[in-house]
Amino acid sequence: MKALIVEDDLTSRILLQEILKKYGIAHVAVNGKEAVQAVSIALASHEPYQLVCLDIMMPEMDGQTALKHIRELEETYGIQSTEGVKAIMTTALNDLKNVSNAYQNLCDGYLVKPIDRAQLIEELRKFGLVD
Repeated sequence: MKALIVEDDLTSRILLQEILKKYGIAHVAVNGKEAVQAVSIALASHEPYQLVCLDIMMPEMDGQTALKHIRELEETYGIQSTEGVKAIMTTALNDLKNVSNAYQNLCDGYLVKPIDRAQLIEELRKFGLVD
């Protein structure tokens, strides 16, 4: 599995890297702008990400906006959102407005920090990314 961790908090990045390293390669972006660039490069090289873990609150570009841009990029490559990268929002925000916005932006999952290893692995299983 090729994953992209988009997180401005070092501790959260390290935790996600530790969890995901068992399942494949995990690249890192520290804001939404870097995430969109990484996804664009991956799509252009025909080596797309299978998973993106996106924090919502980040500098330069938040996770909600980044996900919109990622889905738009996928469309330009003829990839429907249901066929594209599996996007999990990882955030401390657990209010209905943020959850609703995330799903409207076509995320596939929503995990509240601190990230629980078992919950993340269950999401990956649900998406068919791990056994």
